[in-house]
Amino acid sequence: MIKTDILIIGAGPVGLFTVFEAGLLKLRCHLIDALPIPGGQLAEIYPKKPIYDIPGYPSVLAGDLVKNLEEQIAPFEPTYTLGERAETIEKLEDGSFVVTTSKGTKHNAPVVAIAGGLGSFEPRKPPIKEIVDYEDKGVEYIIREPNFYKDKKIIIAGGGDSALDWSIFLTDIAKEVTLVHRRTEFRGALDSVEKVKELVKKGKIKLLTESEVIEIHGKDKVESVTVKNSTEGNKIVEVDHFIPLFGLSPKLGPIANWGLNIEKNAIVVDNATDYSTNIPGIYAIGDVNTYTGKLKLILCGFHEATIMVQSAYKLVNPDAKKLVMKYTTVSGVTGFDGVKKEQKKAITSKI
Repeated sequence: MIKTDILIIGAGPVGLFTVFEAGLLKLRCHLIDALPIPGGQLAEIYPKKPIYDIPGYPSVLAGDLVKNLEEQIAPFEPTYTLGERAETIEKLEDGSFVVTTSKGTKHNAPVVAIAGGLGSFEPRKPPIKEIVDYEDKGVEYIIREPNFYKDKKIIIAGGGDSALDWSIFLTDIAKEVTLVHRRTEFRGALDSVEKVKELVKKGKIKLLTESEVIEIHGKDKVESVTVKNSTEGNKIVEVDHFIPLFGLSPKLGPIANWGLNIEKNAIVVDNATDYSTNIPGIYAIGDVNTYTGKLKLILCGFHEATIMVQSAYKLVNPDAKKLVMKYTTVSGVTGFDGVKKEQKKAITSKI
């Protein structure tokens, strides 16, 4: 039985940052994730995707953000159960919980923080009959390594942030970038939309609106696609890769059976206080939760984690005196061994 103060379900960016905030309060954390590495979607799906809304970083690659978070929480020595999915939960007489994974590993903690992001997921595929035949042969739903598209002709389909951001990013790598969208208006950030329009003017992106890819052609791999325009009809476009970025279809998985209040595949929480669920001792933070005014942003998840651990501290230490928040600029960052972060770096470098 693995025992800890806070058991975190999900080792994505919000789960990792929870370790930091909990560590400041001398609370130990253990993380469970179905993926084989920490970082969640940032590490597994798009490590090279730039993120623009992390405070203090005009732009940071998703994979680099994960590395920075891991370095930040290192003084608090988190432990992990990776490659295993949280399956069942049981509440004991003492009020603590036992969470068992898909491989039978048991974990015990007085507090459970669900930071599972979108949960388990699969890409939303366009309704093209032959698309499955071309998967991994020029059709990709996730961009893992941008240099894979060096000097290639690519078509990206979609109108959200992912489609816009990758279209911008790949203009300096791919030979030709075409962005196809079924509408004239985009769902992504206004800044990204403006950047795309500017790159279109410069001839670095070909933009086809009111259009969609309806057929894929090629013998052993993608060689061209048919693009249907609502007014101009169909035309054949030669490409090396077709990348439909229509988002992910999320599923909560076994957590949906834990007795939590759920709306539209998300866990309802009390955002007025501490992001607690309807079950005392279980919290939900990040993209996995929902409340009035919810924004699914990493930085919002960081805020939710910060508030949540303050409440968790009281459950872990019911007899402790009132918790007084201290600014890290005053208290510093001290690991469980009592050595401050800066000191720990110096000691490590000497060794």
